[in-house]
Amino acid sequence: MKIENKLKVQIWSDIMCPFCYIGKRRIEEALQNFEHKEAVEIEWKSFQLDANFIASPEDNMVEHLAEKYRKDNDWAQNILDKMTQNAKTAGLDFHFEKAVLANSWNAHRLLHLAKKHNLANNLEELLFKAYLTDGKNVNDLDTLKELGLEVGLEAESIEQVLHSNAYANEVKQDIKEANSIGVQGVPFFVFDTKYAISGAQPAAAFLQTLEKVWEEGKFDSNVTLLNTITENSCDINGCD
Repeated sequence: MKIENKLKVQIWSDIMCPFCYIGKRRIEEALQNFEHKEAVEIEWKSFQLDANFIASPEDNMVEHLAEKYRKDNDWAQNILDKMTQNAKTAGLDFHFEKAVLANSWNAHRLLHLAKKHNLANNLEELLFKAYLTDGKNVNDLDTLKELGLEVGLEAESIEQVLHSNAYANEVKQDIKEANSIGVQGVPFFVFDTKYAISGAQPAAAFLQTLEKVWEEGKFDSNVTLLNTITENSCDINGCD
């Protein structure tokens, strides 16, 4: 296969999904061990776990989970503690006690602006870190502008997006496409429209799939789900 024939990996994710950040780290680990990593193109795709979510200043992650699943706060804290430990295996430091619950719509629109300038991967990283590690509000327009500037977007372009409905159709199209191929939870990885992996699986699973797709060399339009799990992913009902 020639280098210019890129092996595209599409990743559907939501900023509000902890396992999406873990999944990002694990596929990055796989790429570090992939002989042809220079020929891999990552494309981030939008997905919203709760498109209608409206946060209030009183919200916190423990009470939010407990209320959502009709459990007590101790149960919710245990879930978050386990997820924090899982994140550490990927070299990530989650701080759910600082997390500011937010709707991810504006972040996704800004990601599409970044995508236009080949900066989506950089912005995705900063958004995950802002929400899951630094306790920033990723629906706050000043925060989004700050993160956009940090990755190299122009201030005027950022403001034009955040103060309009720009890229709304692109976000909706990503979600529609996800529904059309049966995405029920994120992260969801599609390798050159041929194979898919659901969830933040071990790096070895991603590496094996990269090698398989590369060796086959010819790519089909139909997606065959190679690995599916109910754990290490988030869907509209929550994170497992």
